[in-house]
Amino acid sequence: MWYYACRAGRTTAYSFGDDVSRLSDYAWYDGNSGRTTHSVGGLKPNAWGLFDMHGNVWEWCYDWYDTYETEQMLVDPKGPASGSTRVLRGGAFVAHPENVRAADRGSHLPGDRYLLIGFRLARTYPLSP
Repeated sequence: MWYYACRAGRTTAYSFGDDVSRLSDYAWYDGNSGRTTHSVGGLKPNAWGLFDMHGNVWEWCYDWYDTYETEQMLVDPKGPASGSTRVLRGGAFVAHPENVRAADRGSHLPGDRYLLIGFRLARTYPLSP
C-alpha cells in the first residue's frame, strides 16, 4: 500500500517524475536536510496530497522483507508470508537521491529503535456540513 500511495498514480522514479533536480522540492534527503528530521508538510506533497513520501524518515511497511523473484515492475508488490525483517521504504534525511526513489527498499528488524525509521499516519479532513 505504501508503494501505491507514494507513486500517486505515476510510474516514474519519484512521485513528481524522473528529474532528480526537483527532489529538494519534495524530499528531505542528504542534499538538503542538514542531517536532521523535519516536520511533515514543509515541502511539496505528491499528486494525492501526501507529504514526505520521499525522504525524511524510512517508513515501516507491513510486508516481510525478501528479494523480488523478478525485476519486472510489480503492482502493489507483496512480500513473503513470514520473515525476520520488515520492509522499509522512502529513504531518510541522510539518504542519497537513489535511495529515496519510490521503488527503493530496505529492511530492519521489527522492534528495534532507530532514528531513521518512522511510520505514516494518514487521515482525511472532515467534510463541512
